[in-house]
Amino acid sequence: MTKRPNFLFIITDQHRADHLGCYGNPIVRTPNIDAIAARGTRWERFYVANPICMPNRASIMTGRMPSVHGGRHNGIPLSRDHATFVELLRDAGYRTGLIGKSHLQSFTGLPASARFAPQPGLAVPSPHLRDAVKNNRHGPEYDLELAPRWDRPLAERIDGDYYGFEHVEVVADHGDRASGDYLLWARQQCPEFDRLTGPENALPDNRIDAPQAWRTAVPEELYSTSWIADRAQAWLAERAGEDAPFFLQMSFPDPHHPFTPPGRYWDMYDPADIPLPPSFGKGDLPPIRAMREALARGTDPRDNQNPFAVTADEARALIALTYGMITMIDDAVGRVLARLEELGLADDTVVIFTSDHGDYMGDHGLMLKLLLHYQGLIRVPFIWHDPQHPVAGAVDRGLASSIDISTTILARAGIQPYNGIQGRDLFNSDPPEVIIVEEDSQRTMIGFDRPQRVRTAVTERYRMSLRAGESWNELYDLRDDPHEIVNLYDDPAAARTRGELTEAMIRRMIELQDRAPLPAYRA
Repeated sequence: MTKRPNFLFIITDQHRADHLGCYGNPIVRTPNIDAIAARGTRWERFYVANPICMPNRASIMTGRMPSVHGGRHNGIPLSRDHATFVELLRDAGYRTGLIGKSHLQSFTGLPASARFAPQPGLAVPSPHLRDAVKNNRHGPEYDLELAPRWDRPLAERIDGDYYGFEHVEVVADHGDRASGDYLLWARQQCPEFDRLTGPENALPDNRIDAPQAWRTAVPEELYSTSWIADRAQAWLAERAGEDAPFFLQMSFPDPHHPFTPPGRYWDMYDPADIPLPPSFGKGDLPPIRAMREALARGTDPRDNQNPFAVTADEARALIALTYGMITMIDDAVGRVLARLEELGLADDTVVIFTSDHGDYMGDHGLMLKLLLHYQGLIRVPFIWHDPQHPVAGAVDRGLASSIDISTTILARAGIQPYNGIQGRDLFNSDPPEVIIVEEDSQRTMIGFDRPQRVRTAVTERYRMSLRAGESWNELYDLRDDPHEIVNLYDDPAAARTRGELTEAMIRRMIELQDRAPLPAYRA
């Protein structure tokens, strides 16, 4: 019987594809991640199912679109009634571990906005009948990642596994505000740790003045990136003497904002050396105009999760700090890969690298994410190195999606996927004609008067985004306009292309409608 492979699945947060050396970035230094690509296959056109943390992480876990698994936006946990590919690995005898960010459940602890307002003259239903789904993912089993309630390790608060992970050591939140199991550990190492975090405790540095950026007083060895690498190495060492194969998800909460790379990574890159994106200051969609006007008036707080406009100096500074976070992650990845070699596990371990979504990072003069599906937001890295099937620097240019990760891993492990999984085996199937990206907003954002629902179709040449309740949509020719500056949606010359894309989009959305559950009988 062929020996089953191990898997090391590395995932970063808010990390766009072109922020790696192997994807053509000439500035950011990522030699260890680049080395994975040099020995394996890199996907050039890999897209998220949803450009938001919780929905896309749930899509990675289930191999299903957010409209199917129900986690449409942050704040909706992945239902424990939905199967995950990690559960299938566990049931097939794999040792399964998660070290780092999970975000399959909410961690802010903030109450959701009232989306079920009483209507005058009508009786209000009982709480358990306010939703079309009775099991509406509320209750103690869905509060496990709430940072304010994290008084003891997650492993001590669960009964059995966590979405298929037998071993969990979890980080919640981002930057030097990271919490969860990591924060419990950091406080044990340094009883005064809370006096090192946040902008109020930041080290002085007059060179960087940008939103959500401060020079953290947390030393490198106590920062979450270092902790994740250390704990991953320890878990791998425990596996070295076992016969069972393993699946380890090593999940970094960086390079997500706030921008707080510690120690030498803070000033590793000089903002003066950072070029502005070609689209900086270009584009005139209504929300872009609204964000620019808010920047000019000084009315946008720019201290939350919503996207915002930036000046040229701010863009350069925030990109430089992001590069520092990425290089710190790369150094951590290098240490873990070296440990794999030392333990004699490398020859049997498939190494996978991806991210949950991207960031505008100065594109069109914007930062962060949400609602505008530019390539920097929806296109992420995906790298696969299988030492048992070696290739040298292969590049796959076919369309692929985050829903494909689970199916591809299961295929390599020799495990049949469950009914309803929507992804494809990337090595043994043809790319689809079109990729669908979904996004439903949780709240109203600047430039809009209502929460948004957006659906995007990406083909070999085009990107088209349609949104509910707005008078404008988007269509870009990615071959002639790779920076998505000229919106062709209302151009009469593009009418035929728009019609063809609309039909292709509808056909793909039909394919992606749910096929679960299986019928009990043939009627």
